[in-house]
Amino acid sequence: MSQAGRPSSPPPLFLCLLMLSSLFGCHAWSPGSIRSTLGTPSKHTARRGSTTVAEVAGYADVAKQIIDLAVFGAAQNRSYRRLAHFTDTIGNRVSGSHSLEMAIKYMYNALAQEGLDVHLEPVKIPHWVRGKESAEMIAPRAKSLALLGLSSSVGTPPEGIEAEVLVVQSFEELKHRASEAMGRIVVFNQPFVSYGETVAYRAYGASEAAKVGAVATLIRSITPFSINSPHTGFQDYQDGVKRIPSACITVEDAELMWRMAQTGHRVVVRLTMAAETLPDADSFNTVAEIRGWQHPEQVVLLSGHLDSWDVGQGAMDDGGGVMISWEVLSLIKDLGLRPRRTLRAVLWTAEEQGGVRAQQYYDRHKVNMSNFDLVMESDLGTFAPVALQFTGSDAAQKVMAEVVKLLAPINTTELETRGEGTDISPWMQAGVPGASLHVEDSRYFWFHHSEGDTMTVQDPRDMNLCSALWAVVAYVVADLQDMLPR
Repeated sequence: MSQAGRPSSPPPLFLCLLMLSSLFGCHAWSPGSIRSTLGTPSKHTARRGSTTVAEVAGYADVAKQIIDLAVFGAAQNRSYRRLAHFTDTIGNRVSGSHSLEMAIKYMYNALAQEGLDVHLEPVKIPHWVRGKESAEMIAPRAKSLALLGLSSSVGTPPEGIEAEVLVVQSFEELKHRASEAMGRIVVFNQPFVSYGETVAYRAYGASEAAKVGAVATLIRSITPFSINSPHTGFQDYQDGVKRIPSACITVEDAELMWRMAQTGHRVVVRLTMAAETLPDADSFNTVAEIRGWQHPEQVVLLSGHLDSWDVGQGAMDDGGGVMISWEVLSLIKDLGLRPRRTLRAVLWTAEEQGGVRAQQYYDRHKVNMSNFDLVMESDLGTFAPVALQFTGSDAAQKVMAEVVKLLAPINTTELETRGEGTDISPWMQAGVPGASLHVEDSRYFWFHHSEGDTMTVQDPRDMNLCSALWAVVAYVVADLQDMLPR
């Protein structure tokens, strides 16, 4: 048998079928029959010529097979069951932790047991440890404050920091009141506008407060909805600026201290954080493939990130993205399909620390950038899918608009501009087409980076639909005659 799993020379019957199909403009076999018996490409992969509307439309049958298997067939709820077992077994998986190491081993073994081509690519990742932390308001009355320290934050002295607070609602207000900030804990009570805009307070609040003499920062959690639940995340100290402790508190407590300050009360908080940053740890990106039969060097990459924060289960962010990317390979394998190009699932590590380890992957593989056909990332939840988001040339947009028409059975035929994803952004910036899932994500930031990110927020049917969309798009693009135009 050859590398593609086919006989080294086609049998006479197969040659006759090929001759007949070319003479009469039709195919004398079904996609699955020849593939399942000989391991050869489907009728779609036997075609030649440029990518056309007709060529993409020719995948309607195989797209329906994928959808039926994922949503109604034997694979129904499989991605959900896999996610539940994974998160219930491993739990959360913060960068540098033993649990992340166990998660990588878990996924490597699971993918290998399925008969996929699996390997690990070594990377160095940040190792920040939260330690014990607490906060309490001691004036004008005693109250415990729920908080979560922010990644890379320094700790307080062992005895903690006790100081009066300065409550502001914006960076601009902080500048206007800079003379009041010296020696205080700055509390940011910024309103939630959108995640992309409001997250700047979590990312840069500590450094902005330190510039005006603050001793620590407490930042209103970046969420539109709260049940007294703090949300953690990454924060970025500016070079040359003193590093001060930084944590997120709940929406309720930020608003409480704002109201107290507005009515003239002197608010005092005691903050204790034992956070520390250890030397970078050894880790891996986990890679699993179905190699292409004709152009194995060309790649359609689909991905999610395996790490999470050290709260909740990391089911939504981003266990779901990991599992639907694995599910793509399982669905294609179950149907006996093999595309022209390689389908590669990459399970990123340390995305939550700014995606730096995906950058290492890019640096290692960019020499082969011309062979990356499409990069895909699911990192905004696996709720009910609404559309595919895509970044690419006008010509590639036209091709993808035809591809999503194949998703009519699950009513997700809309193509939106601008694919997104921390881990695939270097590729898109370099001109490689990129895609992401747009899901019904109105609840996503309710649970994001909090104890609420558990299996309870996941729905099996939603994951079936996401898996079907992800698989149809990945397979069809990987199997088209031509790569997507740049």
